[in-house]
Amino acid sequence: MISLTEWLVFAGAALLVVLTPGPNMIYLVSRAVCQGRRGGFISLLGVIAAFLVHILAAAAGLTALLLAVPLAYELLKWAGAAYLLWLAWQALRPGSRSPFDPRQLPPDTPTRLFAMGFLTNLLNPKAAVFYLSIFPQFIDPERGGVFVQGLLLGLTQISVSFSVNLLIVLSAAGVSRWFARNPLWLAVQRYVMGFVLAGLAVRLAAEQRRA
Repeated sequence: MISLTEWLVFAGAALLVVLTPGPNMIYLVSRAVCQGRRGGFISLLGVIAAFLVHILAAAAGLTALLLAVPLAYELLKWAGAAYLLWLAWQALRPGSRSPFDPRQLPPDTPTRLFAMGFLTNLLNPKAAVFYLSIFPQFIDPERGGVFVQGLLLGLTQISVSFSVNLLIVLSAAGVSRWFARNPLWLAVQRYVMGFVLAGLAVRLAAEQRRA
């Protein structure tokens, strides 16, 4: 099985990834601000459900199969890039608002909150990159079953992601109030987020398929 040292290193890598702003964080913050902690928590459950799909796919080797099929890889890559560009446009377009900006929106049903959280993470390029680049480095066939190792690492990543995102959901309202008292920083945050997302989209589009 995986040694304690390597497990801790993997958990640290998972923590760094989840702390990096991305589609999941943006969606969860916007839902928690608009619809309260309950709405944010239901959305988070959808995000975690999508992580289970990623984990099972990675553990079963489906991700490697995807990379072996050039057309499938290209479709996923460009879909992810287009999604990031759409998020960037939502942040930068005239009249747009930061996810931390308090607002009144028609509340979504629990089913829709869960579904949107699931879809946001299922199409999240950052999650795919994590499982393609970091995940395989900690799996060693000589230590036993690859599938079991994959599940252990996946459950670790889910635990880290759930803990961090739960804190984000619980604190989103407080952060939103701080930005409300500092409108200049609210605008800065929105533009920084938009340009970062656009940069990630360009980087993803330029990514070459692994041999």
